[in-house]
This record gives sequence, C-alpha cells and structure tokens, in this order.
Amino acid sequence: MPRMLDVSDEVRAEIGDEEADRLLVGEDAPRSYDCTSCRTPGDPENDRTSTVLFVGEETAVLAFAHATCIPSQVVSVSEEQLQGAVRSITGDSPAPGVDGGAPQNVPGGQAVLGITSGLILIGGELHPALVVEPTAPIARPGSDGPGDDFLPLLIEQGFIPVTDTAELPTVLGGWSVLLAGGQLHAVLQPGTEGGGQVAWWQAHQALSVTDGWRAAVQKTQRVLIYAAPVGSIGQQPREDLLRDALDKAAASGKLVAAAMPLAGTPGV
Repeated sequence: MPRMLDVSDEVRAEIGDEEADRLLVGEDAPRSYDCTSCRTPGDPENDRTSTVLFVGEETAVLAFAHATCIPSQVVSVSEEQLQGAVRSITGDSPAPGVDGGAPQNVPGGQAVLGITSGLILIGGELHPALVVEPTAPIARPGSDGPGDDFLPLLIEQGFIPVTDTAELPTVLGGWSVLLAGGQLHAVLQPGTEGGGQVAWWQAHQALSVTDGWRAAVQKTQRVLIYAAPVGSIGQQPREDLLRDALDKAAASGKLVAAAMPLAGTPGV
C-alpha cells in the first residue's frame, strides 16, 4: 500500500474524490516511478511521494515526484507545453541540447549546461534572468570537434547576439521556462517536425530561486535567458558581479540572449 503518497486538496479537486481515494489505497498508484522533477526512481511504498497534475486546455496528465523535490500540486500549462511535460515524464525527451540532440563535449560525451538565476536591471525595471554556461566546449551534434559551436547553434535556434545588456532581448517563439512550486524545472524548446515542446535543459533536482526573482517573474511573466561559452561568465557570488561578467562577455562577442514566456506557476 502506498502509505506515503500525498494528494493535495487542489489535486483532489481536479481528479475527484473517487480517483484520489483509489490512489491513496494503491489501486491506481504506480509501484515505482521516475520523479517528474529529478528523474531518479521513486517508490511510493518507501518514499514520500507527491502527485503532480499537469493541466492543459483539453487534457491533463498525472505525474509522481519525490515529496522532497516538489509538493503535490496542480501545474497549469498550455497544451503544447503539456506534451513536452509528457515527454519529460515518460523519458521520451532527448537529452538537453540543441537541434533535438545532446550537446557534445570535445572530443565526445555529453556536456552539462550550468544555470545561474539572477535579476537584471533594464530600463529601470528588474527582470528575472537565467544565465546558461556549459561546463565544456560544445561541438555540433554528430561532430567530433574540435571547436565550440555553442553560440552558433543557439543563434540558429533564434537567440540574438548581445552587444548591449541594457537592451531587452526579444521573445523566442516556441520556447518557455517551466516553473512549478516556485522552483525552476526546465527550459523547453520546440519539438522536431511540429511536435510538442521538449526539454532543452532540465534540472536533475528542482532549483530554488529567490523571493525577489519569483516576484519579478510574477510581474513580467517571462524570463530572460543569456548564454555564453564555457569560461565566459563563471560562478558569480553577487548580481552586480554577474552583470559585470555579462557586460564583458557581450563586449567580446560571446553572449546571446532571448526572452521566454513563463510556463507553470511562479509562486509556492
């Protein structure tokens, strides 16, 4: 019996008392699952487990997650974003990358995209931002390198080179940033051949953001994404130092950016 399963009141209201009770007694609960947040295995009989309901315009998908990763809740997404969530839940998403393929280190293997959150002041207004920097040079999928094609690949996807960080990046169609329970879960990109969104980057464990960042994204409903090659930004302990690093990367032609709409819920 999955005695450690949590069905929140809002999830119960959506799925109904009968289905919620069936989950709690184990009739419809899985014996095991891959956490929709960190993607590692879970067992509702031994792990505290949350039910997470992704709701689109026409359909809804019930997923399961470790309670330590995300509380039981309803996450409202568009129908297209819901298909991306389904791919993430079922493990059908390609590994985070560009052009639907995993970015490659040189001379091979999968690169890791590091993400830092911060607030960027543009035109007197604070904007929520994510700065993406790989841990190693990125080669074009299918290439053995050498070289770093990270920025050219992103420009091909619609990111714009940044020469002045005081200018607001334009919105990149088909991409979005998925938040749930006030935490960052994924950056979604358009699927191939007109399919739904898939994860370009996905957190192994949901990332926390500051109250100020959540307040800013609640106001703007979009996130600014800045990307730079490995070694361009680094881990900056303060937002003013992060802005300085972005300015230097832009001045040296090593920064691209895009604005993306928010998917999911910014609050807790």
